Parts: sequence; structure tokens; C-alpha cells
Amino acid sequence: MRTLALPVVQRSREIERVVNGMPTSDGAGVKLTRVLTHDLQRRLDPFLMLDAFKSDQADDYIAGFPDHPHRGFETVTYMLAGRMRHRDNAGNEGLLQNGGVQWMTTGRGIVHSELPEQEDGLMEGFQLWVNLPGRNKMTEPGYRDIPAEQIPEFALDGGGALKLIAGQLGDAEGAVTRPDTEPLYLDLAIPAGGEYRVAIPAGHNAFVYVYRGALTVGELDRPLRVQQMGVLGNEGDGVWLKSDVDTRLILVSGKPLNEPIAQWGPFVMNTREEVQQAVYDFNAGLF
Repeated sequence: MRTLALPVVQRSREIERVVNGMPTSDGAGVKLTRVLTHDLQRRLDPFLMLDAFKSDQADDYIAGFPDHPHRGFETVTYMLAGRMRHRDNAGNEGLLQNGGVQWMTTGRGIVHSELPEQEDGLMEGFQLWVNLPGRNKMTEPGYRDIPAEQIPEFALDGGGALKLIAGQLGDAEGAVTRPDTEPLYLDLAIPAGGEYRVAIPAGHNAFVYVYRGALTVGELDRPLRVQQMGVLGNEGDGVWLKSDVDTRLILVSGKPLNEPIAQWGPFVMNTREEVQQAVYDFNAGLF
């Protein structure tokens, strides 16, 4: 693993709001922690939703997500532990497992399932929804499976480590780059006593979510605990992160689309009429 020199960050963004993840269920009863909810879609544009899942109790996840439709955005599933099989009506199939990522462009419409391929053990990861600009909402659906070995991983001075799932950080490029929303998605491991300064592109909306340990953020040392998301303000060229204990977090940023958002369940368009058309098209078997 090569060492990455992080770009210089002169001024840290500060936490604007702390969000506590809320327990819920989705699919056929999969237990989740919903972190980014509908009320934050405008503030964290282009991101629409973030779910975290973690359980070693099979009853919490075994039923999975049977066939269901989407239109108008992208889904990004990052699996920390476990095995999940993807199938869709475009003929794509893939096995998402430890450390891997599934990046799916739902475009004009896709029907897919995500079902566990394990009957016991830990299943843990995240699903992030990233909006598409209006001109691309009816594009051809796409699917990409990215195994763990294809995700760039770097050592950091001081004993930390960083996985660059999407975007660019200094001279390093992630496994995925996307136009329009330009998402930056990284998984950062901070050792006890570690401090890192991570650059965030100007104008991007950004958040931090802690899934192990705890840390403080910014020059004000605002604390974040496990299952808390810190919505970052937009002043500053990056974020300062410090921890007294071994900590893992994801840091996500993206370029806002500044377009209207009309959502009904799995359909995200720009107008109510477009959502109604999506419902009609799905019911008519046109996906």
C-alpha cells in the first residue's frame, strides 16, 4: 500500500448540524439506520439518502431487498462485510462482498433485487443515493461491480489509512469518477491520537459519518459519536479530523445540481408530473 500525502488544508469547515441515525427497516424487513433523510436533500444536494446497515443477526437482513424499481438517480452500495447478490432486468448480475462497491445508474428505469448470500455472520455497509441532473434522468441504466482490490487504498502518515471510492484527492483518483455531481467518497481510518486534514472541493456540499469510535471536527473540535453524521458548512477548503480512539468514518462531498427534487419512493425526478409518468411506466411494464 503506497503512502498518500494529503493536500494542504488551510481552513477547516465546521459542523453545521449533527444528525443522529434513526433505526428503520426497508425492503422485506431489513433493519437499517437511516442517516440522510428527505429533509436534508436540499442542504446536501446532490445526495438524496444514506442508509447504514450492521447486524450479525440473520433475521435482521436475511429477507433482503426483492425486486423493486428505480428511476432518476444513482445508488452506491459499499459493503464492509457480508455477501449480497444483485440481479436486474437489464441482465446484470454481480456479487457484492467484503470491501466492494456496487455503482448503479437507474436512469430511465430499472428493476433489481439485492439478496443476501449468507445465512449467518455479520452484514455491514452503506447505501448512498446520488441524484442525476434532469437531462440525464432518462439515460440508459448502467451497473458496475467494483471488487475491493480495485478500490485505491493508501497509507497515511501517522498510521491512518484511506480508501478512495470515488472522486479525486490530490494526485490520487478513486475507483469511480462521475460528471455533473463530481462525488468524493472516502473511507478513512484514524488511529488513536491521529489527526488528518482532508481537502474538499470548493462549492461542494459535504458530510462526515462515524461508524467506529469517535472524533472531533474542525477548529472548534465539535464531537461526533458512532452513528452520527456531521453536516459540514461550506466555508473552508477542507476538514480537520482528530480522534483519541481508533475511528472509522466515511466522508462524502458532491457538487450541487440546484434543480427541483420531486420524489415518490424509488422515483426521483424534477417535477410531480415526471414522477407520475414514472409510476405509470412501471405499472405498464415499460421499465
